[in-house]
Amino acid sequence: MADVTNLSSEIDVRRNKIQELQKSGEIVYKAKFERTATIEQARTMLGQRVKVAGRMIFRRVMGKFGFMQIRDINAAIQVSVGRNELDEVSYDFYKKMIDLGDFVGVEGEVYTTQTGEVTVKAEKVTLLSKALRPLPEKFHGLTDIETKYRQRYLDLIVNEDARKIFLTRSKVESFIRRYLEDNGFIEVETPVLQTSVSGASAKPFFTKHNALDIECNLRIATETWLKQCIAGGFDRVFEMGKDFRNEGMDTAHLQEFTQVEWYAAYWDFEDNLKFFKDFMLKMLQSCLGTTVVTYQGREIEFNKEWPKIDYVATMKEILGFDFLDITDVNELKKKVVEKKLFGYTELEECKTVRTLIDYIYKRKIRAGIVDPTVIYNYPAIMIPLARRNDKDSRIIDVFQIVAGGQELVKAYSELVNPITQRQTLEEQLEEKASGDDETMDVDEDFLLAMEHGMPPISGLGFGIDRFLQFVFDLPNIRDTVLFPLMR
Repeated sequence: MADVTNLSSEIDVRRNKIQELQKSGEIVYKAKFERTATIEQARTMLGQRVKVAGRMIFRRVMGKFGFMQIRDINAAIQVSVGRNELDEVSYDFYKKMIDLGDFVGVEGEVYTTQTGEVTVKAEKVTLLSKALRPLPEKFHGLTDIETKYRQRYLDLIVNEDARKIFLTRSKVESFIRRYLEDNGFIEVETPVLQTSVSGASAKPFFTKHNALDIECNLRIATETWLKQCIAGGFDRVFEMGKDFRNEGMDTAHLQEFTQVEWYAAYWDFEDNLKFFKDFMLKMLQSCLGTTVVTYQGREIEFNKEWPKIDYVATMKEILGFDFLDITDVNELKKKVVEKKLFGYTELEECKTVRTLIDYIYKRKIRAGIVDPTVIYNYPAIMIPLARRNDKDSRIIDVFQIVAGGQELVKAYSELVNPITQRQTLEEQLEEKASGDDETMDVDEDFLLAMEHGMPPISGLGFGIDRFLQFVFDLPNIRDTVLFPLMR
C-alpha cells in the first residue's frame, strides 16, 4: 500500500473532488442504479445493449480513448470509453472525476475487441459512489496478512483466490443444506448460550446472563440438543452453525468455527459412513468440479475405495501392549517412555489417559495418512457420548475420515443407554479433577431426555472451515473465514 504521506494526499484529492461535485449539483452517492444485467450475464450478451455496474479496478486512458475494467464478486468486464460515444463534457468528467475504486454504472453494447476481449462500448458512464481511499496494491509480508484479515473486503477486491474460496464456501453450505433436506433431514436451531458444557471434549467460553443471574457457556457442539430432538420424534435432524472452543490459536484451529452436525434415528455408524462418502463425493464434484484434491503437492483422489485402520489394534501394535485397561495416566506414560516412543517432557501436558492416547494417535497414526482413510474402533475413554461396542465395551463404534494427515469428519453410533451415559459423564468429572479442562459436565437435562427413551441413533460432525482449508491447501484456517477475530 502507499505510504502514509501519499495516502493522506490521495484522500485529500478525492475529498476535494467530492466537494467540487457536490457544489456543481452532482449527487456523489446515488440512491440506486437500474441494472439490466450482472457483469457475469453481460459477458454472454454479445451484440446486446446492457446496463451494468461495478467497482472500477483498472483504467488506461490514451488521449481520447481508453479502457477500464469493472468487477463484482463473480466477474469482471472491460469497458471501452471514447469521445466517439461520449460528448466532451461527459468524457472529461470520466477522466478527471472518476477514480480507481469508485463504483460506476455503464450503458452500452457488448462486443468483442480484436484481441478477443468481451467489452462494453460505453455510451454513458455514471458515477454511483466515490471511494475516499484508493485501492491497495498487492499484499506483501506479515503486515499485509494482518490487513487481509482485518479488512477482508480489500482482499476480496484484489485477490482472485480469496474470491474463489468464499464463493466456494457459499456453494458448500448451500449444497449441505440441499443434500440433507433431499435425504429427509430437517434443519433445526439449538441454543448457543448454554448452562452445561456438553457435546464434545473442549474448553468453553464463559459469560454471564445478567437477567437470570447465572453463568453460561457458549456451546462447543450441538450434539446433546439434536439428540433431544430425536427423542422428541424427529427421525433425521441437522444444524449448521457456530461452535466456540476456548483453545489455543494455531494455523489449524479456530475458536469460533462453523460445523454441521446431523443425526439419524435407526442408523448405526456404518450407515453414516456410507451416507457420508456419497455426500463427500457429490459435494466435491458439485462445488469444485472434481473429486481430486491437491494438498501439499500431492493429488488425493476421493472417488475410490477408502482403506480402513483399526484404531485400537494399530495402537496396540505401536505400543506393544494392551493399553485399554490402564486407568492411571502415570502408569501409561511410564510404559510409553520405556518403549522410547516419547520422552516425559513431550508428554507433560497430557493430564489424563484420554489426552495421552490422543497425543500418541495424532503423531503415530494420523500424521502419516495421505489418502482418504477410515479410522474406526476407538477406545471408549475417548468419547463419552459414543455407543460401546457389543463385543467389547472398552471400544466404541466410531469412524473418522483422515486425509493428508487432517481429520475431516467424525461420526459414531450414539450412546442412548442413560445408565451408561451417566457413568461416562461422571468419569469426566474425575478427569476434570485431574487437571483436564476439556471435559464435559454432567448435563442433567440431557440425561433426563435420555431416560425418557431414545431410539438407535448415529450422528456426525463436519467442520466446514477445516474442509475448505484442506481442499484449497491453505496455510492458515483463518483464510477460510471472511472476518476472523483479531487481537
